[in-house]
Amino acid sequence: MREAAARPPLVDLANLRRAALGLEGVAVRTPLLPLTALSEMLGVPVRLKAEFLQPIGAFKIRGAWTAISRLEPEQRARGLVTHSSGNHAQAVAFTGRRFGVRTVIVMPKDSPAVKVAGVRSHGAEIVFVERHERVKVCADIAEREGLVLIPPYEHVDVIAGQGTLTLEILEEWPELRALLVQVGGGGLLAGAAAAIAATGSDVELVAVEPEGAAKAAAALRAGAPVTLDAPASVADGLIPPSVGKLPFEVFRDAVHAAVQVSDAEIGAAVRHLHVEAGLRVEPSGAASVAALLSGRYRPAGPVAVIASGGNVDDAVFARFLAG
Repeated sequence: MREAAARPPLVDLANLRRAALGLEGVAVRTPLLPLTALSEMLGVPVRLKAEFLQPIGAFKIRGAWTAISRLEPEQRARGLVTHSSGNHAQAVAFTGRRFGVRTVIVMPKDSPAVKVAGVRSHGAEIVFVERHERVKVCADIAEREGLVLIPPYEHVDVIAGQGTLTLEILEEWPELRALLVQVGGGGLLAGAAAAIAATGSDVELVAVEPEGAAKAAAALRAGAPVTLDAPASVADGLIPPSVGKLPFEVFRDAVHAAVQVSDAEIGAAVRHLHVEAGLRVEPSGAASVAALLSGRYRPAGPVAVIASGGNVDDAVFARFLAG
């Protein structure tokens, strides 16, 4: 389907490589770890991109740093603001501190405590709101105080930064046949789509999302982003009410399938990764593993998944391990 698109790509290979260069010394080129038990179960090689090893414990550092570092110095000096339940918040706070600028984060009141603590550790100001208010409050603060808004996914430079992750996978594992990517607002999925298209790869791109927040599937059916009434899941990073308009334009023709996983299946994946591989991955980061473990997606060849974050509260993690 990608060949049918006549318009030039929003994120091309030169942009991705420039983003990768800009991340040197900031983000980690994370390893692609073999998942032995899952590989034996499925009969095909399975590898996991360990993004929980990033400085803020999640892939979001890639997009936030890319977008903020590309601002003009005088623009960046005005200060930054964003809205996020956690990992993008930490990434913007981390980057703001590195550049020595004021950073304000609008967070839902029910954000995980470990993510709130992460934001505070980087010296950012936090404004707590009801989850449905965060976008409007963030925009109001940006306008009132003259801060630069760095959205979690509705930004070309954020997508380019996230795309460096898939670029690394494709460079390291040319035998790859399928890539499973979990979907929140769609920035990671859009970055993956951009990297696959830019490199001319024929890797099958599969979107994975919670049953209670199946916004990618809804958007693909409708041909445009659809706002869900009450998205809900144990995977707090995957419950924006819709995918972004810009990410959708990038991934709409590239996604082979969108599969949904239950909260119980996500919990089983968190437990599997800890027991079988010794990894501590948050629910949002384990969703793609859940799609394989549950049989919701059956790969025909080598398949990669992204452990997109490892920021999970101790009590929550203990509940998952207990089953």
